[in-house]
Amino acid sequence: MKWMIYGATGYTGELIVHHAKRMGYRPILAGRNKAKIEVLANRVDMPWRAFGLDDVDTIASQLEDVDLVVHCAGPFEDTAAPMLQACLRAKTHYLDITGEISVFELAHSLRKEADAAGIIICPGVGFDVIPTDCIAARLNAQMPNATHLTLGFDSSSRMSRGTALTGIRRLHLGGAVRENGDIKNVPLAFKTRRINFGDGEKLAMTIPWGDVATAFYSTGIPNIEVYVPASPNLVKRMQRMNWVRFAFKFSALRRQLEKKVSNAPAGPEQKERAANYTWVWGEARNAAGDVITIRQKVLNGYELTSRGAVELAIYILRNQLSPGYYTPSRLYGAKLIDRFLVD
Repeated sequence: MKWMIYGATGYTGELIVHHAKRMGYRPILAGRNKAKIEVLANRVDMPWRAFGLDDVDTIASQLEDVDLVVHCAGPFEDTAAPMLQACLRAKTHYLDITGEISVFELAHSLRKEADAAGIIICPGVGFDVIPTDCIAARLNAQMPNATHLTLGFDSSSRMSRGTALTGIRRLHLGGAVRENGDIKNVPLAFKTRRINFGDGEKLAMTIPWGDVATAFYSTGIPNIEVYVPASPNLVKRMQRMNWVRFAFKFSALRRQLEKKVSNAPAGPEQKERAANYTWVWGEARNAAGDVITIRQKVLNGYELTSRGAVELAIYILRNQLSPGYYTPSRLYGAKLIDRFLVD
């Protein structure tokens, strides 16, 4: 069966390509830039195609003989919609590595169309959101009457250039939580608390992580927040930024930040990825005030993404699964996180 990695020459896309090669697979490599795709494909001895994402009909024609696409070309708030529509037309399974709440919501809104087309739509098949989604599912299994779900992670790994650019693009929106079943935009560093993610108690702040969308579809828990460690100074800076963050939507300030990030390295090198694992944490609470907690130590986020994307692509291709919208834990089961644990 044929599958494709679109956005194969990006930082994370190329990590996925190399993991696929190590596992003995030969997906079709694709992207906008013909020269870059051809060079990479020749280097790893894989087939390739070059096409843009401006026209749904053109994309669909490139996917007619493709069973599944792993979409890695961001910013996903711009690229996911045309790729999703093309996958529906071509009847091609859709996976991506997004962490953008708006994209998760878009994908979920197309669940009936996916079912009718006989395809699976499963965004977030990387660090966004495999490990946190699996912890959410396990907490829900242990406490099915939970009303509040809090998730988080602690990693010293640097962000990739693409992740940083995505963060800048949504800076004007602030943070996000799910409250009584609805996603709510909130100020940056909306809440703080002290959390032991697994490496000692640390000050942490809320962030607009993808689980604000996906964990609700995995568990049905109506109140969801996601936290990461943050120094007191960073919390103060983020809270002060709330006074000016709306200016980032169109301002020259945003363009300056984007230019600075664009000149930075693509992402952490292999040695840095190997040295920087991630603690993933979750807490569920019910109306009676009972609390349960899970902590897991997993691979570096970019390593996890490269393996998770390939793992789920092959899982779909090798199994007869019901079509529709899925989160990673609903597709594979919460045991998926066990594939990425670190001793």
